[in-house]
Amino acid sequence: MTTNSRSKRTTESTQPSMFCFQCQEASKGTGCTIAGVCGKPHDVANLMDLLIYTLKGISFLSLDLDMPATLERRVSLFIMDSLFATITNANFDRDYFIAKNHAALALRKELRALREAQFPGTSNNLPDAATWETEESEFDGKAWTVGVLRTENEDIRSLRELLTYGLKGMAAYSYHAGQLSEIDPELDAFTRRALAATLDDTLEAGDLVALNLEAGKYGVDAMDLLDKANTGAYGNPEVTKVNIGAGTRPGILISGHDLKDLEELLIQTEGQGIDIYTHSEMLPAHYYPAFKKYDHFYGNYGNAWWKQNKEFESFNGPILMTTNCIVPPKDSYIGRLYTTGNTGFPGVQHIPDGENGARKDFSALIEQARSCPAPTEIESGEIVGGFAHHAVLSVADQVVEAVKTGAIRQFFVMAGCDGRMKSRNYYTDFAKELPQDTVIMTAGCAKYKYNKLDLGEIGGLPRVLDAGQCNDSYSLVVIAMKLQEALGLDDINDLPISYNIAWYEQKAVIVLLALLHLGVKNIHLGPTLPAFLSPNVVQVLVDNFGIAGITNVEDDMKMFLEA
Repeated sequence: MTTNSRSKRTTESTQPSMFCFQCQEASKGTGCTIAGVCGKPHDVANLMDLLIYTLKGISFLSLDLDMPATLERRVSLFIMDSLFATITNANFDRDYFIAKNHAALALRKELRALREAQFPGTSNNLPDAATWETEESEFDGKAWTVGVLRTENEDIRSLRELLTYGLKGMAAYSYHAGQLSEIDPELDAFTRRALAATLDDTLEAGDLVALNLEAGKYGVDAMDLLDKANTGAYGNPEVTKVNIGAGTRPGILISGHDLKDLEELLIQTEGQGIDIYTHSEMLPAHYYPAFKKYDHFYGNYGNAWWKQNKEFESFNGPILMTTNCIVPPKDSYIGRLYTTGNTGFPGVQHIPDGENGARKDFSALIEQARSCPAPTEIESGEIVGGFAHHAVLSVADQVVEAVKTGAIRQFFVMAGCDGRMKSRNYYTDFAKELPQDTVIMTAGCAKYKYNKLDLGEIGGLPRVLDAGQCNDSYSLVVIAMKLQEALGLDDINDLPISYNIAWYEQKAVIVLLALLHLGVKNIHLGPTLPAFLSPNVVQVLVDNFGIAGITNVEDDMKMFLEA
């Protein structure tokens, strides 16, 4: 298997403006050095690096510290929020990260004082991440010295970044669970321990591999926590037909992942003569029983996140971005775009959290929507989803019988992310070419490559089973484990399930680590392998887990079906 060449530390004469390779679109397959392909300016990228560095210092200071419960929760929330804000396509606002870095330094100062009180004399033996001080005017200069390339050993760098990106993805899932009052202090404690470990130069590659697999264990816990939060608040997803057309009334479009934001928006728009539409990863909200009671919850508008530049124009009404997936907006609709939570973009109105637990105030969107025309219809019809673990397991006997009789020859897990690269059309072509006795199990926005194709059914079940958002990849794991039990198999890898996963950003990284922790092998990742994986680390994943890339539809199809 071939891999892309990896970037080494640059010399002063060729020093780039930034260095980021955390997503699949890393420039030239190695890293963005002038500006992010995502649209992230170099100065914002560097301030993100500085924030991550200080979070590591905060985490180091917290080790073995006896923190009051209120302080521990503040620290956990701050780390989680900060990690989430640095995910690809979440926040592009320099002022936000200036403020966040100041807040990080203030929190770090508080922890240093407490540590000195509990462990007198230890302040002289702290890492730079726990002690650096400079004026705001020097943030940019300091930031360049503490980024990804600070770790010179390519393999150690690779494993540290793999861990850090997994923690970012886990933080996103923990954040959404926390919005619904579900928390897990063990997840928070592990996040701090793992961040601190990336400062430890005594840890060797084997230690970091083990830590990444441990992150996978906590990734499973985080997705389980979010699953319980969502189903506890809104019920178990049901198999649902979702309208993809447009109505005649003004609308508000909600994108991202946060179901709590959707709930608050639905409540505030009830009886206002305004319809609510979902976009991209919010599509699975239609599967939850609690949202079906709202008559003005109209349908889903558009496709995956990367098409928003066109689809937001034609929607005509206000758009609310609740999490990552925002791209630099066009002037034609920037005045109708709003952000909330950890999402931000310069010049875009931000809806803050309500004070003391109160609901967010969406009145600005509602007022603007009243003066906007109805959405321009860009397609019509329905798509079917809601095949999370509860729904699928309710017909488990039917599924098991279909496997035993050969009606279903093989399942293909094609979860993950969609993206702009034309090479991702591979997944559409792959879905079209799959034999009629195979079933696609999906979650995340990767589904938009094939969820509107007419691929037929097997025994009344559609051949595309959409479990939901990217975090609902957990449902696919639960289904697999139940199938393993029902079929009497000793090893999950003996199931007739193949993994052909598309990835884009850091939530996909924690899903991958979770699958590796569970012992799933022979996962294929595309359209390219992560740029942050060094050749030696790739080889470890190949040797121990059978990780591989993709080639072309014809050869890959043959390989999967004959395996």
